[in-house]
Amino acid sequence: MTLALADEVRDAMAHGRPVVALESTLIAHGLPRPRNLEVAAELEDSVRAAGAVPATVAVLDGRPHIGLDKAQLERIATDGSVRKLGNRDLAPAMADGASGATTVSGTAFLAARAGVRVFATGGLGGVHRDWTRVQDESADLRMLARTRITVVCAGVKSILDVPATLQRLETLGVGVVGYGTETFPGFYLSSSGVPVDWTVYEPRSVAAAMRAQDGLGGPDTALVVANPVPENEQLAPELHDRVLAEALAACRRDGVSGQAVTPYLLDYLVRHTDGAALEANIAAVRGNVRLAARIAAVWTATAHT
Repeated sequence: MTLALADEVRDAMAHGRPVVALESTLIAHGLPRPRNLEVAAELEDSVRAAGAVPATVAVLDGRPHIGLDKAQLERIATDGSVRKLGNRDLAPAMADGASGATTVSGTAFLAARAGVRVFATGGLGGVHRDWTRVQDESADLRMLARTRITVVCAGVKSILDVPATLQRLETLGVGVVGYGTETFPGFYLSSSGVPVDWTVYEPRSVAAAMRAQDGLGGPDTALVVANPVPENEQLAPELHDRVLAEALAACRRDGVSGQAVTPYLLDYLVRHTDGAALEANIAAVRGNVRLAARIAAVWTATAHT
């Protein structure tokens, strides 16, 4: 597989400078236009301001790109034909010469293949509600179980079954640490109320865990760094709970199933909170990107010590 590394990314990796992978599905499918392009540029600038190099991942005309230039980023944000690519979709997209934005599973796979160790996103996918009936689980989880990458996220999307997702991560051997929190974040909310087993307070503690992973050997599993959205920027918990209950009921009423469930519920939350859910989402991603850049900087500085 031939990866196209942006000049900025290739130069940083050649000289041992920190790089942070960013997913592109948020840009193409997760935010409204033209806000999506503004946020994409802001996130890349935030990584640079923290002393690291952003590597937004996408597939363009059948070729995976690790890092996008300005024109490529604009294409991902504005081209309505850009598809949504999980890891399973990469080979067909490459064979067909298609273009697509990568999800968490697609981004994690490609970033790790390129040698990028730190990845920032919003919220992970996970185990869906009513799993015992529909057995719907995000491909993110299995990919993280076999990919040595550190993912900074705001937990998993609150429309999912959070306790079941954490249990599944445990079964798959994926490490989870809370960053400055003893409870797992709830994506739009600072806390899901579910405790985490490990809490760290500094980027150097995350880097130390990464070094310990490498020293232990064994399966190439990921490390999930669960970083909560600040309380003053979270979606009001009462509003979140009420609208989510309404969204789940509407989803059942409308017969929505399969891959359509997640975008349906997320869109419902944005529309019925007057955009407050969208702002909480963006706030979470901003915080995750800043933290990922700090972790990448410490990791790079201490990688050979």
